[in-house]
Amino acid sequence: MNQATELALGIAELRLDVTPEVQYKLLSYLELLQKWNRVYNLTAIRQPAQMVSSHLLDSLAVLPHLRPGRWLDVGCGAGLPGLMLALMRPEWTFVLLDSNSKKTSFVQQVKIELELHNVSIYCERVEAWHSEEKFDGIISRAFAETTKFVALTRHLLAQEGRWVAMKGASQLELTKLPNDVSVEQVVPLQVPGLDAERCLMMLKFT
Repeated sequence: MNQATELALGIAELRLDVTPEVQYKLLSYLELLQKWNRVYNLTAIRQPAQMVSSHLLDSLAVLPHLRPGRWLDVGCGAGLPGLMLALMRPEWTFVLLDSNSKKTSFVQQVKIELELHNVSIYCERVEAWHSEEKFDGIISRAFAETTKFVALTRHLLAQEGRWVAMKGASQLELTKLPNDVSVEQVVPLQVPGLDAERCLMMLKFT
């Protein structure tokens, strides 16, 4: 099965409405990722056959659970999930943050080539980075253990905002949250083509 077919089938399974233009841009992202991966170690998953499910569909699966607004993707790496979400929601605003300059250079190149006008990119450590306007949501994918994720980013989340951590099935770390942060819900995810348990941990200020 080619990547375009796998992506289209996965999108249908997720019941998402994705225009042909956006599907084309999602696949263009994978082309850029494979090209850059030959020189820089941007992602551990290097096999094209795995990239649609592990990168694109894994990122898109979270979309129905996110609120509109201004989002921060912390430890964005190769731009996942932030770039995928920005493609899907051009009316939302996304800031992508990573301390690795090779990764932010790649993300900047994707932004230019895919004409993403709703994305800003910064090469900074999150604990040292500040924003005048706080965020409606902060999302992470394989960034840090949940308690650390909250501790490093709490100065950036609006009072009514939400943390969204993309995780495997383990919830043991939720017992260590600070007193003023609570679990709103843990949403199990079924990612087409991905044979691994996935969930979203949704957190908020108490």
